[in-house]
Amino acid sequence: MSQRTLYDKIWDDHFVAQREDGSTLMYIDRHLIHEVTSPQAFDGLRQNSLIPRQVKTVVATPDHNVPTTDRSKDIEGIKDPISKLQVVTLNDNCDEFGINQFKLSDERQGIVHVIGPEQGITLPGMTIVCGDSHTSTHGAFGSLAMGIGTSEVEHVLATQCLITQKQKNMLIEINGQLQKGVTAKDLTMFIIGKIGTAGGTEHVIEYAGSAIENLTMEGRMTLCNMAIEAGARAGMVAPDEKTFDYVANRPFSPKGSDFDKAVKYWASLKTDPDAIFNATYSFEASEILPQVTWGTSPEMVAHIEDCVPETRKDDKTIKSALDYMGLKPGTKIKDIEVDQIFIGSCTNSRIEDLRAASKILIGNKISNRIKRAIVVPGSGLVKKQAESEGLDEIFKSAGFEWRDAGCSMCLGMNPDQLNEYERCASTSNRNFEGRQGYKGRTHLVSPIMAAAASLEGKFMDVREI
Repeated sequence: MSQRTLYDKIWDDHFVAQREDGSTLMYIDRHLIHEVTSPQAFDGLRQNSLIPRQVKTVVATPDHNVPTTDRSKDIEGIKDPISKLQVVTLNDNCDEFGINQFKLSDERQGIVHVIGPEQGITLPGMTIVCGDSHTSTHGAFGSLAMGIGTSEVEHVLATQCLITQKQKNMLIEINGQLQKGVTAKDLTMFIIGKIGTAGGTEHVIEYAGSAIENLTMEGRMTLCNMAIEAGARAGMVAPDEKTFDYVANRPFSPKGSDFDKAVKYWASLKTDPDAIFNATYSFEASEILPQVTWGTSPEMVAHIEDCVPETRKDDKTIKSALDYMGLKPGTKIKDIEVDQIFIGSCTNSRIEDLRAASKILIGNKISNRIKRAIVVPGSGLVKKQAESEGLDEIFKSAGFEWRDAGCSMCLGMNPDQLNEYERCASTSNRNFEGRQGYKGRTHLVSPIMAAAASLEGKFMDVREI
């Protein structure tokens, strides 16, 4: 057999059949669902008199529409009727079909891409799908994790297979040591700035190199989370001892001799030495500085010492982005003032993110110009852990609001939104027009950069703190 990449190996292990139209059937190990993309899928099952083929492989949680304040009323506390209906419908569907769900009242509830790894639901070598773009997050464990559409959610529920196409292989290699104050978020934003939001189209990205190996598992999750923003179908990191240590003793992970057998297999999931990639990029970690987006696409990014780019008359895309963002060409990134701070999302809401941000805030107060600063843990268990460490008190003392778990201001399908023309330093993954609220302006940053911006009321170089 020819030399294979990590992606090739997982693909081969899950290949079911080649179809006449050139597409492939792939077996799916784990199916994660939430309230937004699942209702129509369950309706489709009923209309076709079908049931989920393997209920035990499916795990659900509400996250997109849930409120992050006042959970005492459970579902009755959801004020928006459409959001409430979606959460109620998820409950009803999971109860009807016997699907394991972490409901709104369950302390394990949280963002689907946070609870998967946290519970050991996500394991190396798996194929994982979810009706959500940022399913690529789970690739940090050496799994092939892909976002799918609602019709595909129905198909996977019914057949345990996905109709898909084999992608090309891309290697992004980062070697060297990241500077102090430069995080996995800066790393992934830097990559997107270099290859563009279409750079990974029709590819699965494997991240490798000493800088990637040195990242924690939470850092790798942040990295893979935004592979989709580079246009890739998925992002992956080969599993290693850090991976095995992370998943050991999680509620859903194998135990005892089964775990030992699993590790033996997982250890084989690495790219062969002479495997060929269709595209390769190489960067030096030490050259990466803290990143801030200035436009309306993740590729519109600059480092903290840089300026908003100048525009050419024929460059309508940049001009349109700057008009929407209310910025002038040549403006220093450090001169951009912000109105709100959001620390959360499936990109940056894990315990390490909250610990790092809290260190910036100890003994400090947020700027008077900040209208609102919120911290939204990625799950009820992350919140519980943070509170046991006193992180909530650090945030609250500095002037932040301490919230319950959910997607929150990442996408504004809930009460957490920007007002018109407000500018937000956000740890989320997309800065599209209106993403965080009608005419709201989003700047993507790392948790420590967001915390630093809260103190100054504008962007600053966190390396100076």
